[in-house]
Amino acid sequence: MKPEDNMNIILVGKSHGKSRVLALNGTVAFALALAVAALIAAAGWGGYSVAVSQAEADKPSDSELVAEWQSKLGEQKAELAGLQQNVQDQVDALTLRLGEIQGRLLRLDALGQRFVESGLVGSDEFDFNQPAAVGGPEDSLPADSFSAPELTRMIDELEHKMQDREQQLRLLDQVSSRQKLEDELYLEGRPITWGWLSSRYGYRSDPFTGKRTWHAGVDLAGKDGSDIISVAGGVVSYAGERYGYGNLVEIDHGDGLITRYAHCKTIKVNVGDVIQKGQVLALMGSTGRSTGPHVHFEVMRNGKSENPETYIKRASR
Repeated sequence: MKPEDNMNIILVGKSHGKSRVLALNGTVAFALALAVAALIAAAGWGGYSVAVSQAEADKPSDSELVAEWQSKLGEQKAELAGLQQNVQDQVDALTLRLGEIQGRLLRLDALGQRFVESGLVGSDEFDFNQPAAVGGPEDSLPADSFSAPELTRMIDELEHKMQDREQQLRLLDQVSSRQKLEDELYLEGRPITWGWLSSRYGYRSDPFTGKRTWHAGVDLAGKDGSDIISVAGGVVSYAGERYGYGNLVEIDHGDGLITRYAHCKTIKVNVGDVIQKGQVLALMGSTGRSTGPHVHFEVMRNGKSENPETYIKRASR
């Protein structure tokens, strides 16, 4: 619209539909339009200013932002500390289990060493003082560290294998102990370390009367004071003087088997002592009914004498 143009404004009344026409020249109309536009712009700017002011009022301050971040950082630190404690607890548990496994391995090594020393297994086959030999080509894939669950699984598998090995070794130990006990109780060999057979088992001419008498053992002559040894393991059931025998040692080997060692010069054991095969029982002498240094050796089973030469000539186990 140009200022020189005229503008007519029609006013309509409420009653009877009557209207009036208001004529405005161009300058007045233009000024009025500008006033309305300015009023609308002022209203818009006022609304915008109010909205901006409200937004600024709702925006947190710098101190509030710092406090919020510090709170979040504290929560994260607490979570991190909890995770670290959990990991440490798992490491402590694994360390404890590894310590227990190490102790069990030491016991297994000791038991294995006993088998080597007993001759049950060869020392050239099993050296329990050295780690087991291992080897093989390396995988081309990069090596990774084990996680805690993987370590736990590996330890569980190792413990299971160790339980199997321990059971097998215990059974082997029982067999070995039983075998050793049987060998210990196996009666064989001579009751002296040096000497000769001077009188056999059975009827003979009595050295004092010359009459035919029963000799219930064998005589083994030797050097005065030489060792008299046990031909098998057992328990001393008698140690002292007995008529005709002089100083006598009697060993009970169980299963009704007894050996006697007579005419001793000096007795080295006492009643109740547990005796091992080859242990010195006494020193050779000539006490009792004797003509010189020797040992009278008897073997009795269930109260009846047996020929000691059968056991003297017996092959070792």
